[in-house]
Amino acid sequence: LKSMGWICGGAVSVILALEEILTENGTLVMPTHSSDLTDPANWSNPPVPKEWWDIIKKETPPYDKYLTPTREMGIIPETFRKQKGVLRSTHPVCSFAAWGKHKKYILKDKHLDFQMNEKSPLGRIYEKNGFVLLLGVGYDKNTSFHLAEYKALYPKIVVTEYSPVKIRGKRELKHYKDILYKSEDFNRIGKDFENEFNVSMGFIGSAEAKLFSQRELVDFSVKWMEKNRN
Repeated sequence: LKSMGWICGGAVSVILALEEILTENGTLVMPTHSSDLTDPANWSNPPVPKEWWDIIKKETPPYDKYLTPTREMGIIPETFRKQKGVLRSTHPVCSFAAWGKHKKYILKDKHLDFQMNEKSPLGRIYEKNGFVLLLGVGYDKNTSFHLAEYKALYPKIVVTEYSPVKIRGKRELKHYKDILYKSEDFNRIGKDFENEFNVSMGFIGSAEAKLFSQRELVDFSVKWMEKNRN
């Protein structure tokens, strides 16, 4: 939001403007991730003292799609997830929120392992041939690249993570597997993508905006990763 400059009505105005353009026949989806519901031993931004790890593991409240706030997503997704009529998916770390015609289908996702693969909301957007809007952020913030990481065939590291969840009314630590993401090359992939595909560019206030096909981006990124990652 801050990249746009001063906006009358702030995040609420941005959300309502997007919904007005889409109408209820369209669908608006935003990432609402909560990356602090993970093993504190792996935290680096910021890290926490080792003597805190057991306390955090024992005391962190379980994921609640109505209550758990986003982390480092910005005020727009944090506001959007609370809007009446918006639904939020159930993954304790990589949830998404959606509004509009296909919101239930997009969020029809109960799996924990490999959280942003073809079964996730990202995969559903791919199926629906949706679009990505980068609003005041670069390709390094483009969550759809993670879908390409699952689809691409290159050597990957599989890790085990855990999150506090509520099962039948009781708090439990649920373990699940995922790949180790690599985002250092996202800006490079995005630049190469722009050289070959149509990306609509403009400004909203002082923020640069880019709009493009998610499916085209993912398919291009799969080939790019298979060629350049080892």
